Amino acid sequence: MTDQTYLTLNDGRALPQVGLGVWQTPADTTADTVEVALAAGYRAVDTAAVYRNEKGVGEGFRRSGLARDAVFITTKLWNENQGFDAALAAFDKSLGRLGLEFVDLYLIHWPAPTQDLYLDSWKALVRLKEEGRAKSIGVSNFAIPHLERIIGETGVTPAVNQIELHPRFQQADLRGFHAAKGILTESWSPLGQGKTLDDPTLVAIAARHGKTAAQVVIRWHVQLGLIVIPKSVTPSRIAENLDVFGFELSAQDMAAIAGLDGAGRIGPDPAAFG
Repeated sequence: MTDQTYLTLNDGRALPQVGLGVWQTPADTTADTVEVALAAGYRAVDTAAVYRNEKGVGEGFRRSGLARDAVFITTKLWNENQGFDAALAAFDKSLGRLGLEFVDLYLIHWPAPTQDLYLDSWKALVRLKEEGRAKSIGVSNFAIPHLERIIGETGVTPAVNQIELHPRFQQADLRGFHAAKGILTESWSPLGQGKTLDDPTLVAIAARHGKTAAQVVIRWHVQLGLIVIPKSVTPSRIAENLDVFGFELSAQDMAAIAGLDGAGRIGPDPAAFG
């Protein structure tokens, strides 16, 4: 396995391109999972208040013995805590559960447009960045109109938009908008919750490279310049998911995977959720 690759955020900070996602990781095993991942070479962990495992993420990090600036830790603001003052209070609680003095990236988890509080929440995140307690700030599941509004109203562009993205739902238009604005795209559910991994196209590409279909898909995200956060609690799979830097997909491979697009979302629609 060659070295992890890094991407540069629009605020100049660098983050590892492949990180560990801990959605649905049980709270009582999260610390062990994070400790295993950091020992395997991961240097980024993505959690959220609603996952109810922030405490385990912080504990796993502390067990690792790594310096604080060696690990990029992301958490997120949940929908019920949107609004300026509520977001600041929720951030303090997340920081307390993590046991950290700062997070590397803080995201608004969903725009929750029916609440119409995401602009006030974004202003709170801007404050947190100014204070240095959230080193970088971004959003998750924002569509183009949501992004245009917060950028237009505050002049502050998110560093990241974390969105559902996998071979069967590739979000080309939104990725293009991100690229034009200097926003990095981060893929959640990058393996399509495993639903893509038996696709004959991916199986054939994996066989040619001597890799698994999951490794091929993660490598596809990497070569597209995306941040990718596969989730696993199995130590061998955790290590396997990071072992994607020693091979390269051909232009033909990339084109074949591009052709899998079209099945649509697995998760909620941001226009209606929250």
